Amino acid sequence: MMNNTLTLYTGPHCHLCDQAKSIIYPIIQEMGWRLHEVNIADDESLKEIYGVRIPVIANSMGEEKGWPFSAGQVKRLLVSAEGK
Repeated sequence: MMNNTLTLYTGPHCHLCDQAKSIIYPIIQEMGWRLHEVNIADDESLKEIYGVRIPVIANSMGEEKGWPFSAGQVKRLLVSAEGK
């Protein structure tokens, strides 16, 4: 069974993350996915990986796309996971 969850790595007071969500939400609703937000602030290892890169999205296959991303790029990331 496929895991239709898109992970958004975010942080506190992240205006770019808000912009990212405005792009992501219509697409995940259309495609039947759900969004799982992970705030990196409380996890040192995640801060090390994503600290200067947030927002970053990752599909269920672990494929990632960092900001900036377009609606088309988000959709391709989801379609990529659906095809595997």
